[in-house]
Amino acid sequence: MIYEVLLVAYLIVALLLIGFVLIQQGKGADMGASFGSGGSNTVFGSSGSGNFMTRTTAILAGLFFFISLTLGAMTSNRESAEDEWNNLEVPASVEEQVELPADQDVPVIEDAAQTDVPVVESDATDVPVSDDSEGSN
Repeated sequence: MIYEVLLVAYLIVALLLIGFVLIQQGKGADMGASFGSGGSNTVFGSSGSGNFMTRTTAILAGLFFFISLTLGAMTSNRESAEDEWNNLEVPASVEEQVELPADQDVPVIEDAAQTDVPVVESDATDVPVSDDSEGSN
């Protein structure tokens, strides 16, 4: 129950944080800053007290990190479901092979004259006969 509530809060805080960061105006984003005359003496712009937007962004960022760490700690203590790919050496299920007799597998044609397979005569060979009288000198 608390895990689901934290997950919803995490999503809401993340979306709010994205929205607040996007609508803030960057430091030195004045009209003169684009032409080089609007900078101050410090590297990152003038520092002062933060307004509502910067304080809200800082609070949302802190909440985001806290909820992230909490969800990570809660997830690490959970037991995961058994994975089927852990042990690949043991078969998942053994299926028994049923062997059928040969006469039931393939139909046998009794008459050999009706087959499409050519019949090879026993005295016919593929070797050509050479004439010895012409080639032996």
